[in-house]
Amino acid sequence: MKWKGTRKSGNLDDRRGMSSGGKTVIGGGLIGIVILLLNAFGGENGQMITPILEQMNQGQSTPTEQRDLTAKEIEEGQKIDALISNNEDVWTKIFQENGMTYKEPTVVLFTDAVNTKCGSATAASGPFYCPADQQVYMDLSFFTELKTRFGAEGGDFATAYVLAHEIGHHVQTLLGTSAKMRQMQQGKSKAEANKLSVALELQADFYAGLWTHYNQKMTNFLEDGDIDQALSAAHAVGDDAIQSKMQGHIVPESFTHGTSEQRKYWFMKGYKTGDIKQGNTFDEIR
Repeated sequence: MKWKGTRKSGNLDDRRGMSSGGKTVIGGGLIGIVILLLNAFGGENGQMITPILEQMNQGQSTPTEQRDLTAKEIEEGQKIDALISNNEDVWTKIFQENGMTYKEPTVVLFTDAVNTKCGSATAASGPFYCPADQQVYMDLSFFTELKTRFGAEGGDFATAYVLAHEIGHHVQTLLGTSAKMRQMQQGKSKAEANKLSVALELQADFYAGLWTHYNQKMTNFLEDGDIDQALSAAHAVGDDAIQSKMQGHIVPESFTHGTSEQRKYWFMKGYKTGDIKQGNTFDEIR
């Protein structure tokens, strides 16, 4: 992935090296690992674990600390900034083509724990989007977990896919899809509500593929192997792959993000069609 030389977005809030005082949710240990795996790509579901963990972590606090970022961390931040600006360019174009105006989100990088308008979270939540403040939150240590624990190939474009997926949730907020989905979940059984959650997540994968399609048309960003990295990441965080790894069997009615094959399918559909109108996952999974 050729990201160097891309303009700065102005919408990166890099809080790494800083830790806020006060209560934080649990991070690390078995609880953190399980939550990380079961909530891979928090989507808009990452914040749902906060109340439970805060109850478990009552009374614990962390001191306020600050440190300088390493040269590697600085470069990582520059890469994320480049990806943000590229997403901005693509989604501005897509919205304009459909007679709409795109509102850019902020991407927050943090270390260990962060406070949001959706509640507190740790790296164990995985990357997630908070609709209340329209911001994407990422602890970049997730990508080490993605490779070492999930078995993904890794690489820069795996990071690009994850970020594009979370920005896809921002697009859903702007289009009103997320609010409509939550309304549809009301009064539904747990299994039916989960199906709607799966549809929302798969559509975010479709939007990640759509971004990749436009990226290839508009820039010289992609390199050989980038799509394989995205598909490897999508496969690794499928509900079936995670459940099989964690508990030795799968429970389809409990899926909230989609199977590995579904995630890869919808990413590739967005990538191949380049047509935002082809992303109605809600009709296709019923």
